[in-house]
Amino acid sequence: MKSLIKQYDTKIDSKNRFTIRGAKYGYYHVKEYNNGHIELIPRVLVNPDAISKKTLNMMDKAVENFKNGKISEPIDLSKYSENK
Repeated sequence: MKSLIKQYDTKIDSKNRFTIRGAKYGYYHVKEYNNGHIELIPRVLVNPDAISKKTLNMMDKAVENFKNGKISEPIDLSKYSENK
């Protein structure tokens, strides 16, 4: 069961923003429901150190290949265009 930590009223400003007092996170995922309820889910961005060494090495190799001109032929994506 959820317990109430704090409650307060806030006002939407002229740019349709409101302030979360004492927010513990910098980013939130927002869900807005047709009954007026708004759900804010805290988001934590991934720490760059959390990316594996193998993935970082693969990314470095891809950039090195690109800089050295070791690239594939362009792919024609026109057949997937919605404007036919």
